[in-house]
Amino acid sequence: MSAATPSASGLEAPPAFTHRQIMIILTGLMSGMFLAALDQTIVATSIRTIADDLQGLSLQAWATTAYLITSTISTPLYGKLSDLYGRRRFFLLAITVFVIGSALCGFAQSMYQLAAFRALQGVGAGGLFSLALTIIGDLVPPRERARYQGMFLAVFGTSSVLGPVVGGFLAGQDSILGVTGWRWVFLVNVPIGMVSLALVIRTLHLPHTRRDHRIDHLGAVMLCLALVPLLIVAEQGREWGWTSSRSISAYVIGVLGIAGFLWAEKRIGDDALLPLRLFRGRTFGVGSILNFIVGMGMFGGLAALPLYVQIVKGYSPTAAGLLLLPMVLGIMAGSIGSGQAISRTGRYRVFPIVGLFLLVIGMVLLSRIDADTSMVIVDAYAFVFGLGLGFNMQTLVLAIQNAVPPQDMGVATSSATFFRQMGGTLGTAVFLSVLFNRLPETIGSAFRSAATTPEFQAALKDPAVLGDPANQVVLQGLAHPETASAAGVLNDSSFLSTIDARLAHPFLVGFSEAISGVFVLGAVVLAVALAIVWFLPEEKLRTQSGIAARHEQESAAAALREGPASD
Repeated sequence: MSAATPSASGLEAPPAFTHRQIMIILTGLMSGMFLAALDQTIVATSIRTIADDLQGLSLQAWATTAYLITSTISTPLYGKLSDLYGRRRFFLLAITVFVIGSALCGFAQSMYQLAAFRALQGVGAGGLFSLALTIIGDLVPPRERARYQGMFLAVFGTSSVLGPVVGGFLAGQDSILGVTGWRWVFLVNVPIGMVSLALVIRTLHLPHTRRDHRIDHLGAVMLCLALVPLLIVAEQGREWGWTSSRSISAYVIGVLGIAGFLWAEKRIGDDALLPLRLFRGRTFGVGSILNFIVGMGMFGGLAALPLYVQIVKGYSPTAAGLLLLPMVLGIMAGSIGSGQAISRTGRYRVFPIVGLFLLVIGMVLLSRIDADTSMVIVDAYAFVFGLGLGFNMQTLVLAIQNAVPPQDMGVATSSATFFRQMGGTLGTAVFLSVLFNRLPETIGSAFRSAATTPEFQAALKDPAVLGDPANQVVLQGLAHPETASAAGVLNDSSFLSTIDARLAHPFLVGFSEAISGVFVLGAVVLAVALAIVWFLPEEKLRTQSGIAARHEQESAAAALREGPASD
């Protein structure tokens, strides 16, 4: 890092970071992001084992919901506070809280304790993604930034593959070093977090000028009032019923909270948690809408595809994670390739357009898979989907960062993450609801079609099939396939691996038909984004880093204040 020098205005010029120094800082940032990204998939793979051991299977969803609520709410808080007080302290805080929450989760004695500790863990996770991207925005000019941000997406992709593998391995061990295997799902975060903390303390030293401000307490309260009920109903609505009294109450409170949040943000002006003036910029407004819609399609697809691989194709979560590696390679190829191209040309608008086109095509292709489709074909379609994601994820963040004033870098970056996460939450809830609502119909239809085939009739007359207790769940339900046959998959799909393959096949056909409907819905959602992306303007990428741009702005303001006094 070169030494800082005084500028003409008397303010100390910001230090210039070399590529090597940026890469050292990047290592610390990526280790922090790796923590949060790995945790999402590693816990999802092992949650059933955890819930069984803690005797709280019916409460397992709350461990996920608690984490989701606190991580979503804290994301915009980290962005605003880091703009006001500096990035380093809040990134260190995020890592520390995440590590403490992880350690506590590892020693939880009940599902209620686990949910509470997961909520604490989520408070830390909310800052890991958004602040890492914001800090890169501080260090690197927009034109060069895409190259570095692509590395973050590589971390995201790698963790999505490693998570199921590591989670499946740890949850499957009775004991490791005298500690129950599933507890290492959380405890493994502690040494990684300590290394990340040490790297960030040693390498991350960013200049920051504190600004006069008011704290937007009312906005923070209203944000919680808006998001908590909406996130809860998104996670629990399928079990409660989307039109139940509890769901309707959550909708009403959430809408009132949104109205109160908008009123509070307008009232406090530039000191708002999410300044409404940012939406007057077309890039920020369109980019935020795109992040929300792409989040819906992305997380909806990411939730549905592993279910297909595990239930229809019969692979374990560990194997499913490895089999979806082509999608991850697509994400990495798209993000790194677009980053290199943006650095060379200075143009970014083409990538969200091409990326959304690929996402729509990928969803349409995935909607055509059935129970007998080869995994080679499935992976080829998944690669197209991943490539589209890679073209979109970092480019939309880059466009938003480039379009806002440098002092709003943190709130803009966290807003991009926030809208994508909210879209993902809604998309996952809606897509899975559509899937499970269609299952009884599609499985019933598959059984009616299979009933007349020679293979199925032969299975019903086979003494070995009739005498096997594992097959009784199907044989007893054949009189009412629309209800009884679907119930098994709705509650527990593990029996599909133990029954006769001829009896299992209609279940697999029905599930693949239901999941095809989910992919069709995803294609429609992403087609809406494809129509909106044409309104995204192409703004010239700044050649200054966020730190340099803020310094120039502060120097100009200081010169204006000193001008009249020197005349």
